[in-house]
Parts: sequence; C-alpha cells; structure tokens
Amino acid sequence: MHAKRITRIIIIAAPFAVILSIFLSVCFGAKQLHWETVFSALFHFDQGNTDHQIIWHSRLPRAAGALLIGAALAVSGALMQGITRNYLASPSIMGVSDGSAFIITLLMVLIPQSSALEMMGYSFIGSAVGAGLVFGLAAVIPNGFMPVQLAIIGTVTSMLLSSLSAAMSIYFQISQDLSFWYSARLHQMNPELLTYAVPFFVLGIILALSLSGKVTALSLGEDISESLGQKKRAVKLTAMAAVVLLTGSSVALAGKIAFVGLIVPHITRFLVGSDYSRLIPCSCIIGGVFLILADLASRLINYPFETPIEVVTSIIGVPFFLYLIKRKGGEQRA
Repeated sequence: MHAKRITRIIIIAAPFAVILSIFLSVCFGAKQLHWETVFSALFHFDQGNTDHQIIWHSRLPRAAGALLIGAALAVSGALMQGITRNYLASPSIMGVSDGSAFIITLLMVLIPQSSALEMMGYSFIGSAVGAGLVFGLAAVIPNGFMPVQLAIIGTVTSMLLSSLSAAMSIYFQISQDLSFWYSARLHQMNPELLTYAVPFFVLGIILALSLSGKVTALSLGEDISESLGQKKRAVKLTAMAAVVLLTGSSVALAGKIAFVGLIVPHITRFLVGSDYSRLIPCSCIIGGVFLILADLASRLINYPFETPIEVVTSIIGVPFFLYLIKRKGGEQRA
C-alpha cells in the first residue's frame, strides 16, 4: 500500500485509537471498572464516589501521561535517528535519559527542597548534558558515529552516569527518593506536574514538525543537505533542543522508560517510509498508543499485581535491538 495512503489512514484512525486505548487503560487495573462507571465519572462526577476519584485522580492522568510520554520518546528517537543517520539512536541508548536523572540526583543533593517545576527544568539541562557527553565522545573516538560504536559509547556513558547517581544517593542517603526518578512510574503520575509538562511537550512536537523537511534531507546525507542550502549545524542543534524538551519532560514525569524511542520510529518507517514529514507525526501517534497499551499489558500480565512498565518495553525492545544489529550490521546508514 502506498506510504501516503497509510499515513492518511493512521492520521484518520488516530482519534479513535487514542480514545479506545485511553478508555481501556481507565477500565482495567488492580480494580476493574465497568464502562458505565467510567462514563458516569466523566459526565456526572460524584466527589463521594471512590471509583470516580480513582478515574479522575489516578487512571486518567496515568493514561494521559503515557500518551504524552510515548509520543515524546518516539518523536525524540525519530529525530535522533534522522540527524545522526544512525538506526540505533534513541534517548535511552544515547545517554539523554540518564543525563536527566543524573542532574536531578545532583539537585536532590544540593537543593533538596526544589519544587516539581524546578526538577523539570533541571531535567532539561540533564538531557542536554547526557547527549553532549555521548556525542562529544563520539566526535573524538575513531569511527565513533558508526551505529554500534555510538550505541556502545551511549551505553557506557549511561552506565557511568547511573553509577555516579547511585553512589551519591548512597553517600547522601537519598536512595529512596532517587528510586522514584530512576524507576518508571506511570502509576504515580502527578496531575499537577503533568499540567506543567504539557506546554513543553507541545513546543517539542512543534519544533520536530517544523524540522521534518530539513531532517529528511539531512538523513539522506550531509552533502545533499548542504547542496539544498541547509545549515546542518543549526538543524542538528534545533533538533537536539526538541529532543531535550521531549525527553526531559518525560523523565521528569515518569522516570526512565527504555526502548520506545528505538522501536516506534522503525515500525513507523516500515509503514510510511523515510520522509520525516510523515514519519514524525505518525511516530507521535503510534508512540502514544504503544505506551498506553504497554502500560495496560503491565497491569494484566500478572493480574492483579503490576509488572514494571520497563519489563514490558524491554521484552519487546531487547530482541528488536539485537535484530537491528544483526540485520543492518555496524555500518552507518548510507
């Protein structure tokens, strides 16, 4: 089927897929809620009804957070793969997520009374620090930007940042507080922080969409990009600014969630091709729905107990990661 037709189908189906996935996420959990109860809570909220309280203060923020975070990580992964021409690039592998968590650890040590909004601001700084470390090391190491080498550099840098954070948390006795940031916690979604995060998500998505044509040219090769008169450095910096906004907001909301930014762009590319004017909006839609359904699966796999969301994404992501290495080898994408 033609890529444009599939894109049209995805965009038309998006509202229905999003509403259905959110509805399922709200209905199912440790306590099953009947669809009539959900509609009653949405349109006739009763303050004294415990089920209504669960829906508005737990289930809906959780589903909305999963939608935003899945969309943000998928778009971040697509941008990183485009500007680096590296099919293994993603926020969790390139040190962006761990950089964010590391700076939050420093903040908890140095300024323990920081507000949630301040935490989010420092999360953005951490995302930039993590990405800067990985790409800086790749620039000075021979063949550092080759896919497997860059993935190794990113993994080692992430482990270093994670180890430093763990050491500080033990020394300053903040391990319990830190685990809140290092463990994916969609089940502890903060509605107030979610409200603060929405403008940053929107800004990051708008930046990504505005760059789509330029990233398409850049993904075809820097020579082609330059022949079209593009300023490749400006495109890369703006794209990384979008990645920092999207990933920093995601980590601040729900901690580290791996592999979404790796898996979804490849699935989307298979469906709609490599034109980023289609790839970015479709990755946004598929990523949001993917994480909602993965979160739902985490509640149902070992019902009535919850399986950590990172277990679900890793079960899918690790084999996918190994498949990419085996199928495409270690050469940078031509």
